[in-house]
Amino acid sequence: MNKKERLVAAIENGTVIDHIPAEKTYQVAALLELQNLITPVTIGNNYPSKKVGKKGIIKVSDKFFTDEEISRLSVVAPKIVLNIIRDYEVVEKKTVDTPDELRGIVKCNNPKCITNNEPVSTIFNVVDKEQGILKCHYCDKEQDIDKVELC
Repeated sequence: MNKKERLVAAIENGTVIDHIPAEKTYQVAALLELQNLITPVTIGNNYPSKKVGKKGIIKVSDKFFTDEEISRLSVVAPKIVLNIIRDYEVVEKKTVDTPDELRGIVKCNNPKCITNNEPVSTIFNVVDKEQGILKCHYCDKEQDIDKVELC
């Protein structure tokens, strides 16, 4: 597809978040707190995708995300693609992968866990990336990544 046929306007500099499962698009936008940005943000949803069926796409002008922000994304939408744009060209593509450890991103669902009773940041080890199984570092309770609550 040439640049003039794009469904959403090109951006000069910034990040394009692509291949978001359509049902996760607005969750990704909320997680990145895009509503607080003062730069242009374009959110498109329900575009056809060979990879995920229907996809969302978010274009954020003049914003480059930190590794911490990107690791938060892996919890709700692993395998999305970040395209780093400079001067209207893709200069880097990153596929978001779930890291081996998640710190301060998700809550433990064990009410007796120290993280729910003391001012302690959560730490989860990702014990099975394929199945999305997380294990609390403190109480050893396992959680399904699709059912977690974010901090």
